[in-house]
Amino acid sequence: MEESEGSGSGNNQSYSSSSSSSGSAISNMAQDYLFTILLLLPIDAILSLSMTCKRFRALSSSHTLWRSLCKRDFGSTCVDSLLNSSNNNQHHHFPWMRLYKQVSLMDSVCCHKLLVSDLDFPAARASHSLNFVSDCLVLFGGGCEGGRHLDDTWVAYIGNDFRRMLKWQTVHSGIPSGRFGHTCVEMGDCLVLFGGIDDRGNRQNDTWLGHVMFSENNGVTFSWKMLAVGNVAPPPRGAHAACSIDEKRMIIHGGIGLNGLRLGDTWVLEMSDSDSHCFGTWHEIVSHPSPPPRSGHTLTCIGRSRTILFGGRGLGYEVLDDVWLLDTYQGYQKWVQIVYDLQSIPDGVSLPRVGHTATLVLGGRLLIYGGENSYRHRKDDFWVLDISAIPYPPCSITQQITVSSKKVLTRMWKRWKSSGHAANSRSFHRACADRSGCYLYVFGGMVDGFLQPAEPSGLRFDGELFLVELVLQL
Repeated sequence: MEESEGSGSGNNQSYSSSSSSSGSAISNMAQDYLFTILLLLPIDAILSLSMTCKRFRALSSSHTLWRSLCKRDFGSTCVDSLLNSSNNNQHHHFPWMRLYKQVSLMDSVCCHKLLVSDLDFPAARASHSLNFVSDCLVLFGGGCEGGRHLDDTWVAYIGNDFRRMLKWQTVHSGIPSGRFGHTCVEMGDCLVLFGGIDDRGNRQNDTWLGHVMFSENNGVTFSWKMLAVGNVAPPPRGAHAACSIDEKRMIIHGGIGLNGLRLGDTWVLEMSDSDSHCFGTWHEIVSHPSPPPRSGHTLTCIGRSRTILFGGRGLGYEVLDDVWLLDTYQGYQKWVQIVYDLQSIPDGVSLPRVGHTATLVLGGRLLIYGGENSYRHRKDDFWVLDISAIPYPPCSITQQITVSSKKVLTRMWKRWKSSGHAANSRSFHRACADRSGCYLYVFGGMVDGFLQPAEPSGLRFDGELFLVELVLQL
């Protein structure tokens, strides 16, 4: 036994000597393996590793690594669109590290008023839908003066170029039927529209598919068709929130149902696997806890099967500022509330709102714009919500995340500066981002009007289209 133990000890000494003379095991790995490991780490860890040795310093400065990190954290679609718009054919010389740093430091937007090229353009409206799909803006429905609904569909081709002037064209009217307070989300190369309210107060629960089509003779055209969903569907509603989780699933939450009752249910639409998406299947997500009933809120998918719910108007007509996260990864489908203190956020008292927009932009963050408070004062401010700043456990093992650190809160919520065109404060407008996530198109909404006998509330519908550009120095 003694001889055996001595022999083992000698082997250990030999292994230790060999290991120390050849350097650490990880630094001797093949470069491909190291790249794979680095891409699994957060940025702070990568920067820390870069200070440990020359090899890691060289790896952490490579264009290949930073291009992969940009795709990982900003999305491949955003990165590819930025490359196309940069007119830079030598992609390996693109300043990927500088791009990542500039996106992390972004804190402002610049607004530009967009002009139309002729006299044919959408009328002023609110609670409509506006989407960017197949390089086009698509606008449908909404409410207008006198509480009337609209049933028109408009399309404007954008392409990959930055444009200050648009040419709208109306497609047709009557299909789908007129409505406001509906939702319409991008799902791959098509749109999925659900619900809404008509000018007689009827709530809808029909589901429609929309497709952009291009032809040499007619240019851009658009078609709607009703989606077959079987016998199970969410109850009729309007003023709900919706977003797509991926190219085959859409989620809706809340809204105003029959008899004006605010709803708090969550439903998922799963599309068929066929390319034509001939039918879909609805099922309800039952989760405890879950967001309380509300209307006029937002749902936004931030990638990796995670969806953020923010704000709205509750059962007691109170205007909300709560944040909820729905994680559908590996079928968990569980709501988790992110609890924070408004008083700990600079200007945080202005955060509660309803009728705002919350759009995913470059950097994987939510850009929240406009809305109104409990006194119906409309807003023109821009806020960014970044939940990547929160060190949270997997949603499968928690029901609530409490953010008490002021340092984390100031990274989670930031009010951005704005310059350029001074648009009116507004609520119940609509906004959508282009493929790069750098440009946000905003149309319509309710704005402050001139007090006249015909307008006792001092409100009016707006028909302005403007562009919000993220200020990025490259």
